[in-house]
Amino acid sequence: MLVMRPAQMADLAEVQRLAADSPVGVTSLPDDTERLRDKIAASEASFAAEVSFNGEESYFFVLEDSESGRLAGCSGIVASAGYSEPFYSFRNETFVHAARELKIHNKIHVLSLCHDLTGNSLLTSFYVEPPLVGTTASELNSRGRLLFLANHPERFADAVVVEIVGYSDEHGDSPFWDAVGRNFFDINYAEAERLCGLKSRTFLAELMPHYPIYVPLLPDAAQEAMGQVHPRAQITFDILMREGFETDHYIDIFDGGPTLHARTSGIRSIAQSRVVPVRVGEPGKGGRPYLVANGQLQDYRAIVAELDWVPGKPVTLSAEAAEALGVGEGSSVRLVAV
Repeated sequence: MLVMRPAQMADLAEVQRLAADSPVGVTSLPDDTERLRDKIAASEASFAAEVSFNGEESYFFVLEDSESGRLAGCSGIVASAGYSEPFYSFRNETFVHAARELKIHNKIHVLSLCHDLTGNSLLTSFYVEPPLVGTTASELNSRGRLLFLANHPERFADAVVVEIVGYSDEHGDSPFWDAVGRNFFDINYAEAERLCGLKSRTFLAELMPHYPIYVPLLPDAAQEAMGQVHPRAQITFDILMREGFETDHYIDIFDGGPTLHARTSGIRSIAQSRVVPVRVGEPGKGGRPYLVANGQLQDYRAIVAELDWVPGKPVTLSAEAAEALGVGEGSSVRLVAV
């Protein structure tokens, strides 16, 4: 059984194995031992802290096979994007150019560097092993953290954002980076993302153009890449779009990938999930898959289980599922349909 739980320092080697296979552009999951050690340490401190509002905390989860102990995926939440440094995006805008005497009225698409999304909670570090892409494991790895957010709303902002990795070819070249960022840094896209993963995105972002970029002046390939999703990030994009995230307003400043945004209260897994009491027994036949999470903090656990649950009634969990969640008869769990 696959179980989502908080990452521990003992997971470091397994997490680095996952990071080594993550696509270029996932700078929140660098293939670097020290950065990953710091990431897990920060997460452990965040889970242990008493928190009444969203601050500098970051929460890192892993997807573990309970039988083998092998990790099959990971994901995270940053409580406040840009807490210690601005969180930059390109905002999609329209400028109007008009000449009354010539009766010309043009609307021009422009990109404006901004940090509008600073302070929002940020979903990061998503990776699931390729054989599990498109399965319920992907849903658990992405949406399980949303159930954690639902259980502990005081730790997070009232809006959530996520940067989706944009298009780059098999050689790691990004048309958007080549048309914009490369004019300010004489390095390729893959190297830029590697530096961001090892250091910070801000030191590069601050050298990007601070005046609006007129999109029609960009090469066709760069324009076509705007808002496009890297094939290996498509599963994340699809899941979050079903969750109610919007994609029209912001793009990533490096590869032009979409930056999704949603009000926390409107996210499907939060708005439609329910907290119900537990009975331990044999689940009924003919059920459907549900994401199920306990309400704990450091001992947070989430799984996918086949349940024949009737709204307004307790949920019957198998002994195996109850043990995986660390709950017993009379405990409560949060669940939402897959």
